[in-house]
Amino acid sequence: MTLAAGAIAAAFALLLGTSAHNPGLEQRVLTDSLDSPVSMAVAPDGRVLVCEQGGHVRMVRAGRLLARPCFQAPTVADHEEGLLAVAFDPDFARDHWVYLLYTVAQPVRHERLTRVTISGDTALANSEQVLFELDAHTDRTHVGGALHFGEDGMLYVSTGENGAGEQSQDLRSTHGKILRLRRDGSIPEDNPFFDMLVGRHRAVYARGMRNAFSFDIQPGTGRIFVNDVGADSVEEVNDVVAGGNYGWPIEEGSHGTGAYLPPIHTYTHREGCAITGGAFYAARRPRLPRRWLGDYFYADYCASEIRAINPGAPMARRLVLRTVRAGPVDLRVAADGALLYLARGNTDVTGGPHSSRGSLVRVSTLERSRDPRH
Repeated sequence: MTLAAGAIAAAFALLLGTSAHNPGLEQRVLTDSLDSPVSMAVAPDGRVLVCEQGGHVRMVRAGRLLARPCFQAPTVADHEEGLLAVAFDPDFARDHWVYLLYTVAQPVRHERLTRVTISGDTALANSEQVLFELDAHTDRTHVGGALHFGEDGMLYVSTGENGAGEQSQDLRSTHGKILRLRRDGSIPEDNPFFDMLVGRHRAVYARGMRNAFSFDIQPGTGRIFVNDVGADSVEEVNDVVAGGNYGWPIEEGSHGTGAYLPPIHTYTHREGCAITGGAFYAARRPRLPRRWLGDYFYADYCASEIRAINPGAPMARRLVLRTVRAGPVDLRVAADGALLYLARGNTDVTGGPHSSRGSLVRVSTLERSRDPRH
């Protein structure tokens, strides 16, 4: 390779972030202008909504971050509180509904689930509807949470135990749980604890989570893989079922008593510190190697890595890539089959808004037409 060709190749790698571990992949930074991003959702038409912890819902269209926020959630953001999650309605093309989960201060600090109507790239004025109120916070850490619609058309919500481990086991608390709701915020009568609970707690679908920061639902099967952020030593992925109890705070990691459902995948803090984004790679038109089709991808925040597990043999993992932006917090499959990851830009575990300028990055197989070696 000539000196000139080498310089061109080096500049190309810097621009696209080609992966040393998987050199056939490129990481294309779509934007570096996000303020403390937490989560995202992808519309059927390819647009991406990003939650900034301080309350802005940002729109990315055709790979470009729009200057005007789509919506401003009236949230309070501190440590791990703030705007946490966003989801498109399954029938978004018709009803234009978007769901949000965020912290509010009144009458006490707690999480609120709402729905807004999108027109074009912004929310309609006065369209926000409050659907569900979660229990009062006991701390400003381990809040969760994520939103996804299941194969059954129900909306699933993940939460953390809010700094009080005993709340994970208490069915009279929404903390440390997976919740299941209808799209209007009402509670399905076939929820596993519906007949033994009252009020909002009838929404409890599964319990025993420390900080269920992210999860995804496998297309076709409806399996729910939940990333539960660990304490001092172990991170875990749980295969969540109705009525399941995943052991926190009594047990963590590979449980030994048989009293609780064990995780399907674990790793220690020698290999990372916090399991964050998760996504099943079920693209119709794959933009990643086909060997990853059907795998579950997850990210570790401190290692700045994305890894893959086979749902049929989940304890083993493969390294997909090391991210070109630090602190990945969410993963989604783009409408065109690429993988998207959202990164905060650092690995500061204290959280809070204004911590960095965050990034949205697109991962796909290297396009030969863009490679200066061809």
